[in-house]
Amino acid sequence: MTDPKTYLTPAEEKMELAVAYLDESLSHIRAGRANPKLLDSIRVDYYGSAAPISNVANISTPDARTIAITPWEKSMFKEIERAIINSDLGVMPENNGEVIRISIPPLTEERRKQLVKQCKAEAEQAKVSVRNARRDAIEGLKKAVKQGMPEDVEKDAETSAQKLHDRFMKKIDEVFAAKEKEILTV
Repeated sequence: MTDPKTYLTPAEEKMELAVAYLDESLSHIRAGRANPKLLDSIRVDYYGSAAPISNVANISTPDARTIAITPWEKSMFKEIERAIINSDLGVMPENNGEVIRISIPPLTEERRKQLVKQCKAEAEQAKVSVRNARRDAIEGLKKAVKQGMPEDVEKDAETSAQKLHDRFMKKIDEVFAAKEKEILTV
């Protein structure tokens, strides 16, 4: 007889990964505030290989609307500027020879609504992943019944899978609500 945990543990891991992925993807969405994570996806040419900006420069946020990038080598100024301009960030870097500054403009109401819509789509993707993990666990449990698992054990495990599902759905809603509040706060 198989143990219900052999189906519930992988489902819980998949659900945790879905929430972690959502958290990570939402952190890259610009909310009108300066956040060093906005630069994570931008790569610069560093001696023939593509490296994240954080590997070739110090990144800080001196205030809520500015990101300051201090390259470790003078030769990296042009590369970093070019990478930021060519990225989908939509901002123009300012270089004073010492520091590259990126001013994050305030978001328009229309842009805020677009970003909330984008966040909602990301949250829905995470919910689909959680539902799929629950479905896989329940299908596995039903197969285990055919292989000799008692039905009452299977029903209890299904209830546990549903409780896991509900817990992670609530977590996704909380993460989305926090990001939505961050975007809509002027």
